[in-house]
Amino acid sequence: MPPIAELEHDAPASSRMPLHIATDRCKGCELCVTECPKHVLALDRSTVNALGYHPVELTDAAACTSCALCARVCPDVVFTVYAPPKGAHR
Repeated sequence: MPPIAELEHDAPASSRMPLHIATDRCKGCELCVTECPKHVLALDRSTVNALGYHPVELTDAAACTSCALCARVCPDVVFTVYAPPKGAHR
């Protein structure tokens, strides 16, 4: 399972992403898309990675709660989920 890390507190709010997706390893199986309770993941139909697949993308970072369900179901371990900064409400 990918690590769950806390972002640095001095990073600007606009640069805080709830997760990182290694799109180069994604095979577009859509298990994460199906599992996401906030429906903020989708296949990027405009991109094809080196493996020949449409990788998943985060469509609404503000709505992502860092629940890590996507990381738990991903067979290719493409997600790194970051905990929200302390005091942030998601």
